[in-house]
Amino acid sequence: PNFYRGTMRPDGLGYGWYVKRLRHVVEEMYVKGGKEEKVLLIGHSAGGWLARAALGDGSWDLGSDNEGEDAFGGARAANRVRALVTVGAIHKPPAGNAAATCVTRGALAYIDDKYPGAYLAGEGISYVSVGGDAVFGRKENPRQPVNISEEKIGSKEVNDIYKVRGEGSASTVAFTAYEAVSGNGKMTGDGVVPLEWSLLEGSRKITLDGVLHSINEPGTTLPTDRWYGSEGVVDRWLTDALEEAGIVERRKKLDHWSCAMDFRPRDVISWSIKFQILNCGT
Repeated sequence: PNFYRGTMRPDGLGYGWYVKRLRHVVEEMYVKGGKEEKVLLIGHSAGGWLARAALGDGSWDLGSDNEGEDAFGGARAANRVRALVTVGAIHKPPAGNAAATCVTRGALAYIDDKYPGAYLAGEGISYVSVGGDAVFGRKENPRQPVNISEEKIGSKEVNDIYKVRGEGSASTVAFTAYEAVSGNGKMTGDGVVPLEWSLLEGSRKITLDGVLHSINEPGTTLPTDRWYGSEGVVDRWLTDALEEAGIVERRKKLDHWSCAMDFRPRDVISWSIKFQILNCGT
């Protein structure tokens, strides 16, 4: 019934499994690291706001099925996690009357109310939010002149696909997605999530021009080399994120980095917890 009422909770049925599982994986990595290094979380799309849910109010309850005498031993999230980096994630529910049609059915509104913004920054957890500025959403209107740069209305190749399917263009597809996420389709973003909705209040905010939401053009099987995880895009946000997390130190020359663990910035993608949920209503 909570789904239909729009009162879903991130720790309840539907989403609770993800939150619980993420806490367990973080705990596993913390233990494997000798309990000396805290974990860096990188959450893409729904993984971003679900990671916020997992951090919650800062308590670190692993549940009754955790092995050991105590489920959490009084630990706090800040004792396990050093930073949360969200990439193309939704960070607030739709505005106004559109809140009733939120794709998370109330879970995001709960998080935004109970744990707003960089909620645990005061306990030492760093926050970074990354958003793409690639496609401007608009309703298709052939009589209305387009006053948007060509870079923000989609390529001819992808627009031809949308046209054949009767969906108009990349801009009209983005309009529908943005409207569902924010209540207003006439915005700019990564083609799925509006830029404004992907930047978390109180975090270090990184805007990436021309970057799309995922590995394929939204709603198609057409691959793209300009999504957050693309080879040519990762270093545009990862180095700054690592700096904010205190893992690396920026030197005068951007092509040189120092780190106590002696690894390249891109290596952290495999070293850290990359919590992705790509098909869960963003």
